[in-house]
Amino acid sequence: MVICLPDDLPAQALTSQQLATHFGVTGTLTTLYWAVPRLRLWQRHQLIGAGKGHPTPCAGGPLRLLDLPGLRQAAAVGAGIRYQIWQQIVHGTRPATPWPVFHSRHLTDPDHYPYHRAIEEFHAQPRVQAMRLHVAATPGPGQPSIGELEMYQAGQVAYQHYRAGSAVVGDAMLTADGRHLAPASDALAHRISYLEQALAHLDTVGPQQRLLAVSL
Repeated sequence: MVICLPDDLPAQALTSQQLATHFGVTGTLTTLYWAVPRLRLWQRHQLIGAGKGHPTPCAGGPLRLLDLPGLRQAAAVGAGIRYQIWQQIVHGTRPATPWPVFHSRHLTDPDHYPYHRAIEEFHAQPRVQAMRLHVAATPGPGQPSIGELEMYQAGQVAYQHYRAGSAVVGDAMLTADGRHLAPASDALAHRISYLEQALAHLDTVGPQQRLLAVSL
């Protein structure tokens, strides 16, 4: 979750222990952002959870000190590479029904369509099997995930746009005026709606607005 911090909230309140008190969420600060390339030493204390490295990783800070364009570009490049890998993995398989369809069917009628059956039928698809076999044979970060199957099937450019947007607004957003933005479900259509809302809101905030990334 990305939290747009109120202007009057002191820096002392920006700790994992204070998240529930001020925002009603339970979680920990998480590294999501990069600082701008020409960050001055005296500006570093304005960042939240700044780490070592270049660019400087952090959990947030004033918008003017965060390199959102650079982060989006890097996410899009990485997504393009993963998509090329994915194309090789699933070559020769037919498009698969994404997991949210099976999950929704289970939630609609859990007695007649139990959760384990939903998983079994989702995993039984050749395209999903190909992806799972690849991850099993080549474990490690950065591998195409079956959780993003629907995004991959939307095409390379669409997947790059999805990852670029998610890189700066995460999976949910709490605005400074208390609005909670989040996808209605894991379906791609709902995720796109969230990205549209969150990115549009981000375009309206000023350079002094502070952002904070939290892992729930």
